[in-house]
This record gives sequence, structure tokens and C-alpha cells, in this order.
Amino acid sequence: MTGVKAKRVTIQDIARKSGYSKTSVSFAFNSPERISKEAVEKILRTAKELDYIPDPMARNFSLGRHMSIGFLLPQIFQESLQNPYMISVVRAIGSICESRGYTLTLVPPLHSSVTEAIKNATVDGIITMGLRIDKSIREVLRQRNLPLVSIDGLENDEIPAVSIDDRAAAKLQLDKVLEKGHRRIAIITLPGSAFSGSSSDSIAERRLCGYKEALSEYGLSPDSVTFIESGATYIDGMKCAEMILADSLPSCIVTMSDVVALGVIDEISKKNLRPRQDISVIGFDGLEKDGFPCHGLSTIYQSAEEKGRKSAELIFSMIEDPKCSPSPVRIGFEYIEGNTLSQRKD
Repeated sequence: MTGVKAKRVTIQDIARKSGYSKTSVSFAFNSPERISKEAVEKILRTAKELDYIPDPMARNFSLGRHMSIGFLLPQIFQESLQNPYMISVVRAIGSICESRGYTLTLVPPLHSSVTEAIKNATVDGIITMGLRIDKSIREVLRQRNLPLVSIDGLENDEIPAVSIDDRAAAKLQLDKVLEKGHRRIAIITLPGSAFSGSSSDSIAERRLCGYKEALSEYGLSPDSVTFIESGATYIDGMKCAEMILADSLPSCIVTMSDVVALGVIDEISKKNLRPRQDISVIGFDGLEKDGFPCHGLSTIYQSAEEKGRKSAELIFSMIEDPKCSPSPVRIGFEYIEGNTLSQRKD
């Protein structure tokens, strides 16, 4: 007869047919070590005969866990996932979650509020990327007793962080530019508030400190450099390059993101200029080393896979031992010599 909804098989049905108690049936699915092997085998065999499908919400309730890790996006989906670097980080986290029998939940701001997103996330722990953890977020985490790990967070914070030395990496990046004789330089930064919420402790600010240190060593003032803020997408790179080229013709454009650098290169080409020969470009992330084609971009490499993997390992250590207080994790970086940064001849 069509249109009649089939009755859902319950653990009570399995208990009745197998001859075991509902508690034993529950143990067979959630804690099989608590009953005999023979009991587990008979209960599972009976469940299969009845076409029983466990209710994941009920199972998770009995375990006291949601069996999911949340990755807190700094912006809405359309913006956050336009950067291949973030996708690589998410992929690495997802791989660790999968190996642990967990799902990965992407958590965008809810009604433009990160705090509201955390309040409503059905997860056992949260990983953020470059997001400043303010008092309201910390209070929600405390109330929910949720562990949190911050990628690109602060090392002197109570929240465990996985990061590189952004200041030293940025200094190395600009050192390579200055070594090749470039003095007419434009730098496209991440927004001071993006990935942070406060310009005083953002990734952008840390890297700017590195740039200023490099300039100082060459006897140059930050006022000699053009700075422009940008989001971290290909389109942002094109738009910034268009603005820069409408005002001046730098010998090198420095970016804080590879995907922005790729947009810059294409915009330079659209203006009938030659990337490298006419205007050098250097990026930051090393996407090509992680498998994303960047056509020989000169860049600073920081492993997205390692950041994602280390952050997931930290969050699981905190879930398994609530008293665990992991130390910050600092990963390495390196300069990748591509073909987009040339020696100045003038």
C-alpha cells in the first residue's frame, strides 16, 4: 500500500527479538566492550535482520558528543571559500576528522555574528583561522565548555594556536624584493580587521611589522611604499592592481596572499604590461607547493596541510582530555624562488 509511512525499527524491537535488554542493545552499538562478544554479535545480527538504522542524534546523546568538529569561517561562505589556501586547510582538518570517525562542520557567522554561530553549532570543538577571539566568544565557549584551537592566533593567548612567525616571514618576503633592487614598491595587505577584528593583533599587522623592519635595514621609510588593503580573493587582486596601476607604475607588487598575486598578474597582463619584465610580483602562501597551479609564482610557503593537520590534532587532544592545555605550535616557512620576481636593471 503506497503512502503509508513504514514504522521505524527501535532498540526495543531489537531487544524483544534478541532476548537482551534495551541497555544491552545500547551497549552493543555504543560501548560493546561492556557486554560479551556473543551478545554483541547476536544483537548486531538481529539489528541487521530488522533493517535497523541507528538514530545518530540519539547515539550522540548517549555518548555525550556530537561527533563533529566545527571550522569557524571568518566570513560568509562565498567569501571564505574563494581562497584556495583556506580550502586546503579545511581539507586537511577534514582528513583527520574522518580518521577519528568525526564529521567536519563549516560554521559561518550566523546573522553576521560569530558569537551566535558558536552558540548554535552542534559540535564538540571548534577550530578558527585567524579570527580574533573576543570576550563574548570566550564567554560562550566557557558556557558550552567547548575547546577551541586558533590557526594564525596569538602565541601568548590562553587559546592554543597553530601559526608561523608572520613577522619574520614577511620580512623575508620583502628582503627578497629589496635584494633585487626594487624601490618603487606597492604592498597589498590583508585588511587589518580581517582574520582578527583588531588591527593591533591581526595577521596583517604582524606582517606589516616585518615589512617595516626590512625597509629600516635598507634605510627606507614606510612612507616610500604604497600600501593598499584587500580581501583574499583573485578578484580583489585584480581590483587592487587596477587601482595601483592607475596611480603609478611600481617595479614590484607585494601581496599577502598567492590568490591575490594571481589576480594582480592577470590585471598587469590586461594593461599590456609584462609580469616580471615590467612589474615583478611576489605572493604569500605557497599554493603551488600544495598542488594549486600558480605558474611559477615567487612566494613565501607556509603549509596549509600542516596547519590544518596540527590544529585538528590539538582539538582532539583537548576533547579526549578536557584538562589538556596544549602549547602553541609554530610551523616553518620558506621562500620559493619562482619566475615572477626579477632583478631591477635601472
